[in-house]
Amino acid sequence: MQDSLFPDLPDEADAPSPATASAATPAPRAARGGAIAAQPVAPALQAMADALPRHVRLGTSTWSYPGWAGIVWDGTYAESRLAKDGLTAYARHPLLRTVCVDRAFYRPLSAIQYARLAALVPPDFRFVVKAPSLVTDALVRGEEGRGRQPNPAFLNPELAVHEFVRPALDGLGAKVGALVFQLSPLPLPLLARRAELFERLAAMLRALPALRPDAPDGVIAVEVRDPELLTPALADLLRDAGATYCLGLHPKLPPIAEQLPMLRALWPGPLVCRWNVNRRHGAYGYEDAEALYAPFDKMVHPDIDTRTALARVIAGTAGAGQNVYVTISNKAEGSAPLSVQALAEQLHRPSGRPAFCAEAGPDA
Repeated sequence: MQDSLFPDLPDEADAPSPATASAATPAPRAARGGAIAAQPVAPALQAMADALPRHVRLGTSTWSYPGWAGIVWDGTYAESRLAKDGLTAYARHPLLRTVCVDRAFYRPLSAIQYARLAALVPPDFRFVVKAPSLVTDALVRGEEGRGRQPNPAFLNPELAVHEFVRPALDGLGAKVGALVFQLSPLPLPLLARRAELFERLAAMLRALPALRPDAPDGVIAVEVRDPELLTPALADLLRDAGATYCLGLHPKLPPIAEQLPMLRALWPGPLVCRWNVNRRHGAYGYEDAEALYAPFDKMVHPDIDTRTALARVIAGTAGAGQNVYVTISNKAEGSAPLSVQALAEQLHRPSGRPAFCAEAGPDA
């Protein structure tokens, strides 16, 4: 595997919202030579970011999108260049204080690659990283994504440590935020044997090294794609293993309100959330959303209900002093950085003060 950074791989008409209107910017400039330039920050945007608690970190799923010119980049740049050199400019956006390294799902990264990413961002930036499918997918899949045979490495503890957690800790250090094991959709025979599945998952989680010595803000999180797994047994397993549940906002799962029992069962604890795809596209609408929303330069389908519910969970969690990591995909509303801005606006009262209080938890 090359140690140099390589382009991020892919992840897995309403009226514009107020955030979209307020984010209007002049046409981006043509790209210049030298370092990638960040879009100048409007004073109102900076003030909004300054008002958020420092333990609330919002960001996007990857960063290599040319369509973010005039939003994140002060100019137009090729995707390959942004993938390699754009993270420093991304991290200068005051609201973007985390990012999901989705590409680790497709191919394990080395400690050297993680260290290079860590060197591009400020000290208080935190990474959300997806575990490789080598460990989290029960099936070996062909290039078309169809499962071909059982994966003998599924939930293998040694591979989870040596191909994911240890390199991430060694490379990112204190900049580890959440290490996410996203379990791909499971074959029906395995779903029917949940007790066996949970035993294997628990054994893997117990084998992982503690994050806190190297990454005081770090947390292990488990995300699922099968709603049948959202049970008290999974919550008990995660709590006993010192892990948490990753709130997955994806049409394959129920809305936030129906996932809250998992967060309540694990309270108190941090919030890890990945907002992946707008519910209007259905369980298999990822490609439709990508085609419709590209080049990801505007809000196309604002999802007010999801954003409002998520803001409530963030406010309750952060108000109790717990860390928050939320990453948003372009496929959520059309443009991930504009979704982040809209969410930050939702987190503030009309007075401009943060809507945080030291009460009650994830659904305060």
